[in-house]
Amino acid sequence: MNDCSKSVKDKMIVLLLASTSIRIMLAAWLELGNDEVYYWTYALFPDWSHFDHPPMVGWMMQLFSLNLYFDSELFLRLSSVVLTTINTLIIFLIGKTVRSEVTGMYAALLYTASVYAFVITGIMILPDTPQNFFWLLSLFLMAKIIKKGNPLKAQNIYFILLGLSIGLGIISKYTSVFLWFGFGLFILFYKREWLKLPVLYVSVLISAVCTLPVILWNMQNDFISFSFQGERVNIFASSFRPDLFLSELAGQILYNNPVNFVLIISALILVFKGKQWLLHDYQRLLLLIALPVIGLFLMFSMFRATLPHWTGPAYNTLLILAAARLAVKFPLRNGKIRIPGGIIAALFFLFFIITLGALQIKYALIPVTDNNPYHRLGRNDVTLDMYGWRKFKPEFEKIRNKHVLEGNMKSSDAIVGENWFPLANLDYYVARPLKIDAFGLGEPQRLHKYLWINEERGGLQKGNDYWYVTNSRDYKHPEEVYAGLFEQIIAADTVTIDRAGKPAKRFFVFLLKDLKQQPVSFLNH
Repeated sequence: MNDCSKSVKDKMIVLLLASTSIRIMLAAWLELGNDEVYYWTYALFPDWSHFDHPPMVGWMMQLFSLNLYFDSELFLRLSSVVLTTINTLIIFLIGKTVRSEVTGMYAALLYTASVYAFVITGIMILPDTPQNFFWLLSLFLMAKIIKKGNPLKAQNIYFILLGLSIGLGIISKYTSVFLWFGFGLFILFYKREWLKLPVLYVSVLISAVCTLPVILWNMQNDFISFSFQGERVNIFASSFRPDLFLSELAGQILYNNPVNFVLIISALILVFKGKQWLLHDYQRLLLLIALPVIGLFLMFSMFRATLPHWTGPAYNTLLILAAARLAVKFPLRNGKIRIPGGIIAALFFLFFIITLGALQIKYALIPVTDNNPYHRLGRNDVTLDMYGWRKFKPEFEKIRNKHVLEGNMKSSDAIVGENWFPLANLDYYVARPLKIDAFGLGEPQRLHKYLWINEERGGLQKGNDYWYVTNSRDYKHPEEVYAGLFEQIIAADTVTIDRAGKPAKRFFVFLLKDLKQQPVSFLNH
């Protein structure tokens, strides 16, 4: 091994160990967010697809928690921790393949500095976790296919693996289809001779077969998942909204790290001025994979509210281009790799964000202005979505035991909620440890997967009593949603959750007595 390889290897080992250790600690320390705990229901009730997303995120939770045998926050998030460590290695290998080990090292550092990569897909468990893995794996396989001098047998294997990787990416998150879109454009523009290769069509067929169960599930459920996602980007039902565009752009800058964003934009400007740091084919591929995704969602954001993490994989793709530029500007010196100041600044920004974010969630370092009344305490503080659920469970258990002892409720009575969040939070943090059920009772568009969970758990029954819990972050009195559905609605108790010695939010517990009629199922069978 030459000095370059040893220098890079040593730094990669330190990077992987440090990154993984920090993410393990945070994954165990922080409570699950609204989306994360909702995706736990995908693992609890697996299916070929779900209301919101394809099934892969649930399968990942099942795999890494041994089918929920270990169901703490750490084990539910473990696939994020492990796959992000692997992703860091994959993006290194992509950089090494398209240019050099130094490019790979810089790409790995920039990837680690990304808030999207490190936090959103590296600590939190979302559909982006498996998508990001299969996206980067697909990029690596594309780079190997493009590499000159490949034996025909090796190229065929790469094509087949690519079809499988993109297919698994699509059943992680639908936007992975952009991998075929970008690679297809690359073939049409620059590699038309590949259109004569039978293995290309076999690869596409493999991806299609992977997605077939999701398509069949949607056919059986009135294409509800495709309709839901399509409506989120339906620009024809909205007017021009520059404020949403600016919000999306600011979110993309923050999520991908402002320093990374500047490095990417600087590299793109120079590329369009004719600069080249990679072989033409590699550079073209990265641009055709990434730019359509970013451009399309920025366009959608001019009319509809979009989420910045939707473009995360595309920005990860462009990190390789930025890393190649840095490798030219900061080559080896005396056989040793130097870490550019831009990368150091990006890593410092990440460290600042995760430290501030974690401490804000736990200890509210920065006061959030809160002039809300008693029932709206903490409404303006989004960090409270990941705080207080562990504390609420023993308080609810006391209230429950009291009312069971007095004969007002039975120990088997379930919890109901009118929205998928915070119902999923109550399901995981309260109902699960107390071994009671949680049901969705409300409008179908607010219940999402709980439409199916209700049936799995036997449905709500006429004459039964239920618990209803609302909190001051999203307070809704049960009379607003359940008036006339129960014989009695009784306020049972209020629980105030403190953070750093001050009241942070409140939970309000109600007894719903004697359901008058069994709700009609909205599912077609």
